[in-house]
Amino acid sequence: MEQSKFNMEFARKYGILMVLVVMWILLMIVSPTFRTTKNAVNILRQVSVNGIIAIGMTFVIMTGGIDLTVGSLVAVAGVVSGSILVANPSNVAVAVIAGIVICAFFGAMNGFFVAYMGVPPFVATLAGMTIARGFAYVYSDGKPYTLASEGFSLIGKGMTPIVIFVIILIVCHMFLSKMKFGRYIYAVGGNVKAAEASGVKVKHILMKVYILSGVLTGIAGIVLASRTNSGQPAVGTGYETDAIAAAVIGGTSMTGGIGTIPGTLIGILIIGTLNNGLNLLDVSSYYQQIIKGLIILGAVCFDIMSKKYQSR
Repeated sequence: MEQSKFNMEFARKYGILMVLVVMWILLMIVSPTFRTTKNAVNILRQVSVNGIIAIGMTFVIMTGGIDLTVGSLVAVAGVVSGSILVANPSNVAVAVIAGIVICAFFGAMNGFFVAYMGVPPFVATLAGMTIARGFAYVYSDGKPYTLASEGFSLIGKGMTPIVIFVIILIVCHMFLSKMKFGRYIYAVGGNVKAAEASGVKVKHILMKVYILSGVLTGIAGIVLASRTNSGQPAVGTGYETDAIAAAVIGGTSMTGGIGTIPGTLIGILIIGTLNNGLNLLDVSSYYQQIIKGLIILGAVCFDIMSKKYQSR
């Protein structure tokens, strides 16, 4: 029994990393293109946007919640910043700040309904997702903004998206692992009543977590708009799936209280490697969706099984 617990704990800590390494080795063997430095940088650039979103999603899921608005908020950030840049291409700072602030507002709205109104996170953020997408279409009149700002385009060029992602990754890891805020998140996700009894201001923590998710999604939306030189109201559809998948695959428990930023990093790299590898192997996008779904289901099942072993 002790050996089984040890094996399960080892698998929880290092199993997903081993899966990533095996994926890399197999793809290096079957695809010469995959093992090039150019392709490695391409993967990192591709995962930077979803990676930033997934970090925010990790915080939310660790409190026992979920944020379905992130895909729509990517569009909101793009059209809001895009409209400012179309009016004045040199107004880069204002465009970036406005895009992030509006997403923070939607995050605060989610947090208010979850924390203070008692609305289940799935319902609150499902409504928020629809409202945010509608806002993006109404704000832009359903039309994309074509951007011609050289200053703004620098945000999405070259290694800049990767640098932004890495900085956010390090800062958020420090928040979660070294600061009181992170300890409170673990406490709230582990047992809300115990956290309240210990003096944790649960409602404040929930508000901060959803605002943080909104801010990070706003940054991701800015990076994407810069990379594509456009602000589109239809962009971001399905991004919430990849963000949730990255967090869950990386070991974040859907019931809350368990998760790490490095784990989410591995999760997003697995998603990015999977997308890149299957594209190089010319696998249909339809099959890619099935594979992603099976991986998410497998990760959740593993989480349930490991908790059963630990409780014995």
